[in-house]
Amino acid sequence: MTLKIGVLTGGGDCAGLNSAIKWIAKTAIDPNVAEHKGESVEVIGIREGWKGLVEVLPADPESLNRWTLPLDELVARTWDRLGGTVLGSSRTNPFSPKIDKAQECINNIRDLGLTALVAIGGEDTLSVAHKLYKLGQKVVGIPKTIDRDLSATDYSLGYDTALNVIVEEVDRLRTTAGSHNRLFVVEVMGRHAGWLALEGGEAAGAHVILIPECDFEVERVAALLEKRRLAGVRYDIVVVSEGAKIKGQEEVYVSDAVDSFGHKPLGGIGESLAKRLEKLTGFETRHVCLSHIQRGGQPSARDRLMGRYFGIAAVDLILREDFGRMVSFIDGQITSVPLERAIKKLNLVDVDKLYDQARYNGRRSSLIPPRIRE
Repeated sequence: MTLKIGVLTGGGDCAGLNSAIKWIAKTAIDPNVAEHKGESVEVIGIREGWKGLVEVLPADPESLNRWTLPLDELVARTWDRLGGTVLGSSRTNPFSPKIDKAQECINNIRDLGLTALVAIGGEDTLSVAHKLYKLGQKVVGIPKTIDRDLSATDYSLGYDTALNVIVEEVDRLRTTAGSHNRLFVVEVMGRHAGWLALEGGEAAGAHVILIPECDFEVERVAALLEKRRLAGVRYDIVVVSEGAKIKGQEEVYVSDAVDSFGHKPLGGIGESLAKRLEKLTGFETRHVCLSHIQRGGQPSARDRLMGRYFGIAAVDLILREDFGRMVSFIDGQITSVPLERAIKKLNLVDVDKLYDQARYNGRRSSLIPPRIRE
């Protein structure tokens, strides 16, 4: 008997995806696995995320070549060093009323002969995986999102690399900011969760950090910056999440277009804020939107390692026939949680514990009460 595992990546690309794919393939086809299970194992990559599973025609060799890729240790040998996803990705939602392709997904899982499917993605991708599981499909998930907004895991692929990019780019901006006495407003990703802005801003030494979890007043931001200049500081850095909001206003969007998961593209708060701050303070102000730069480049050591650990854990779940779960990193340990728990709510910044609402920055008290042992 042959155990056939499918793997796909959905949503935005990020570092660490290829490492997870490599280690799914490398672990699954390990001779010890076949010997243990008493059966051979194959791994097939699905191209372009859920779109590939919708579009593939399993009986057509040309379509198979277009939408699938057989994986083994040699094919994926060097993938862990690469950013993005070699398999490709998309934001296709098979359950969207606009396309209604859920049954095609189920039929193609059957016709491709897949024993199990690994879905690597964030809230949207894993919500599709959960729905398929509820319809009887053997699915497991791996958390991926640079926003780190998935609950039930302390880490998700891509976050560390994105964080390092933010710090590196802000450090570069300091050169010109200091040379020209400028204020720089740096817009980073973060639709609902402000982790990238908060921890990126903290690590880079930003004076003001604005996050989606706490609406802000432009006048207060201006006052904080003016106070710094009076103290003799030549320049300042403001880091703002793309989903951060001015009090009493809505998020800023690039357009009103809506994807298959119902999201409009965020972007523009950095530019809007920069213009208002320049008018209020009189400081020469520039804005920079890091946008997709945060997703790109080679994965950090941590994302390579977490991709490895998550990929191995996903195969473990399949071999145990423990489906409908997402591999997870909790309290320093690799474990798993039900997919339903992972997508039930978002992992947001706890403003009361981690954010100083007066300074618009991270809290300066790190001590928390010790846990009471039962």
